[in-house]
Formats: sequence, structure tokens, C-alpha cells
Amino acid sequence: MSVDPRTPILVGGGQINEREGGCEPVDLIVYAASRAATEAGTARLLEMVDSVRIVGLLSWRYRDPGALVGRRIGATPRHTGYTGSGGSTPQVLVNQAAQDIAAGRCDVVLVGGAESWRTRTKLRARGVRPDWTVQDDTVAAAPMLVPEVPMRSDTEKRAGLDRPAYIYPLFEQALRVSAGRSMDDHRDAIGALWSRFSEVAAGNPHAWTPRVHTAAEIVTPSEGNRWIASPYTKLMNSNNMVEQGAALLLCSVEVARRLGIPRENWVFPQAGTEAHDTYDIAARGALDRSPAIRHAGAQVLELAGIGIDDLAQIDVYSCFPSAVQVAACELGLATDDPDRPLTVTGGLTFAGGPWNNYSTHAIATMATRLRESPGSYGLITANGGYLTKHAFGVYRTEPPREGFRRVDVQDRVDREPVVRAHSGYAGGGVAEAWTVVHDRSGKPESGFLAARTPDGGRTLASTRDAGALQRLANAEVAGAPVEIGAGGDFHFAAD
Repeated sequence: MSVDPRTPILVGGGQINEREGGCEPVDLIVYAASRAATEAGTARLLEMVDSVRIVGLLSWRYRDPGALVGRRIGATPRHTGYTGSGGSTPQVLVNQAAQDIAAGRCDVVLVGGAESWRTRTKLRARGVRPDWTVQDDTVAAAPMLVPEVPMRSDTEKRAGLDRPAYIYPLFEQALRVSAGRSMDDHRDAIGALWSRFSEVAAGNPHAWTPRVHTAAEIVTPSEGNRWIASPYTKLMNSNNMVEQGAALLLCSVEVARRLGIPRENWVFPQAGTEAHDTYDIAARGALDRSPAIRHAGAQVLELAGIGIDDLAQIDVYSCFPSAVQVAACELGLATDDPDRPLTVTGGLTFAGGPWNNYSTHAIATMATRLRESPGSYGLITANGGYLTKHAFGVYRTEPPREGFRRVDVQDRVDREPVVRAHSGYAGGGVAEAWTVVHDRSGKPESGFLAARTPDGGRTLASTRDAGALQRLANAEVAGAPVEIGAGGDFHFAAD
């Protein structure tokens, strides 16, 4: 098969865990880029990078981190770019890079990201600011390639729902209620799911916590595994307390041939898609579904000319168990297939969750897996916000039949039904999904509720009442009548 010389290929992926700490994010990216070039088989590739695209960083702020990385790898990029926050951004950057290489807008692209969050958190607790690179106002801010994910709707602000650790448990309760499971049975099921993820991490040399955790260990609160927000313990939350970097090197077939990069190192992006669900979670048609995953997932497989059963390797974005279950349902994947785990890394709890950059690690790992199994297909799903923005990529060691293609399917998602989100509702409703947030000692601290209103809409509310917290933590309250106050508080109607 003749391959167009402009065909984009992923030729190297590098990953680094800096367990000693103290290394600033751009240096972690540089080290990862060096490893990516080693995997590609030539350091010359770094000098030829003409575009550096960096995943949004949280542990340190740079005005143009791509420019710093470019200088430190010995390149003179014509283009640099940056992203807002969102776990979907690494796959979006790869989709964009593949499209730009195919169109001749660039020849060699570096996609990278890193976090030094553990070091930064420890230093901040001591009131110390690290001596890391500062770019002053004379440095132009890098162009924003992917915008921020909106994460503060009026309904969420009124209820005080301000972080993923509080919102993904609401999706988990909706999944449980929809499945008709008891709280104990569902907790066992998600513990078993996460235990299987830990088994993959145990075999991943780049995992932050490479050991097997039993389902019982994962779901049982303990000194080292405290409650966060029910039904999630710490071991069911993404682990952001890491020092990790990852980088991907993409180039055209023409460049790879010129540099003598071995053909067995070539991994071809086959297709990419993107879409987002409603930004206000209260407006979603159902809390346990994702039309964006359903449409974007189906479209990426169609573009690649394959079905779900043709995938040998899969990495489903795994910040929390509910994210995996919703995606698996929409894609038609089993969550308990021993021959096809839903992760190649071990997921964000065990492989590590460096804020926005997890999927860069997943893509690098996926490329390695596909080189080990030539001709097979791999799927990456990436998720940003509150199960909000989604990006997909299909990869293979053989070129795509019709060249790389990228499609945004937002128009299809926008035709899906939504419900009315009430940001100032006061009155009666019924409980739909809930969670109890615990303090560091394990004591229930606050409760959050998604409630359906008499007009078929939805509102979000919160409580600190001890009796309500006790009921939320121990009883089945789906469908229970509640009264919601003008300030976003609630109590059970019988109380």
C-alpha cells in the first residue's frame, strides 16, 4: 500500500515519574521528550520540532511553556500553543497535530504536559515558593489551542458543588439506582472494577502506584483510605499528588523516512472525534448517560472503518469509577472482560492522575502496546470537566485507508433531549442522586443532592443537617420527597 508522505504518525512517547521531587514542570516535559526521541530512534527529531503544544499546567504558571521546552530541546519551533484545563485536551492536541501534519502546516509536533503537584503542595504548606522559571510580561502568552471547560454553572454554585470529587459520586448514585442495585452490591461492583484497574497498573512500569489492590481494600475506609464523598473512598479518586511528565512526538511519513525512523516504530492515528455534553450538569437528560460519548465514540469507529469488537486495546478515561461505567455503557463495552481491560495504564488512581495530562501518558502507553501487537487497533477516550468534554482517538501500526480524519459531532449531541436546570428553585422535589462528603477524620460534613422538580426539571442542593446526612449515608432515598430552600439548602419532606 502506497502511503502519502504527509500521513501523520506517532513515532515516540516518553514518560517520567520524578519520585525525588523538586523538578519544575517544563523540565519534566523535556525529560519525557528526550525519552520519546529515544523511542523513535533519533535525537535529531527534537531539533526538527516546529510546533510545541503543551497541556494546561496547574502546578506552575508559564506564559509560553512551549517556548521554554523548545529552547531546552534545541529546537526553534515556528509555533507554540497551550490549553485550558480539561482532561480531554491531550487527545484534542493529537487530533489537531495529525490534521496539521497531513495538511502540511507542520512537520514535527511535540505534545507534552507535566505536573509537579506533590512538590508544589508540600512547599506551599511551608509558605515556600519554588525557584522555578518565571516568564515576565515581555513574553507573549502562547495561543490557546483548547479553551477551558466551563465548570461553574449557577445551579452548581448555589449548591456549593465546586469540584469533581463531589459531582462524580452523583453520577455513581444515578448508575446504581438505574441498575437497581443495593448500596452494598454496587460498592462491591465498583471495588472489583477498580481492583482490575490496579492489576493493570501493577504491570505498568510507568505507573505511580504499581501494585494490586483488592476490591475489599479499595472500598473499605481506613486510615490510609479515608472517605472522600460516598460511595468513594480515596482509592476511588484520581491521584493528583504526583510528579509526572509525558510527551509525544508526531511527524509526517516523509520526515520519518528521511531520518531513518524504523518502520516498526510508526503508529498511525486513524481518526479523531470530539464533542461535549451540557456544561450545566443539572440540565443533562440523565445523570448516568453521555450523548457526547455515544455519538463521538460511534463516529470515531466509523471513520476508522471498524466496530467495537475490532479493538484489541482500550483506555477509557478513569478519573472516577462512574466515568468508566458511563463510557462503557455508551460505547457498548463490558466492564468485566478479563481479556480486554478498559485501561492500558491502570487509570488515574493507580497509574497517576497528573491533572489535565493523564491521557498523554495513556497515548504513549497505547503506542507501545500497539507496537507489541502489530496490526491491532487501540482506542483512547479522554474526558474533561464533569464528564463534560470528550475526545477520542483510534490508533494502529498500519496507515488509515482514507487518511487521518477528524470530526466534531456536536451538532448531533445538541439534538439530544435535556431538562430544565433550575438555579433558583425553591419548593418540593424528589431525590434523584446524592453524596455525603466526609472530613479528614471520616465524619460526615455535608451532603449534596440532585433533585427532580415537579415540572420535570432538575435542581441541585446541599445540607449540613446531621439527621439528613445520616439518612443520605445509610438509607435508600431515591424518589424520597424533599423541600428545597431559596438558598439551595434542602431537607427531607418528612423531617
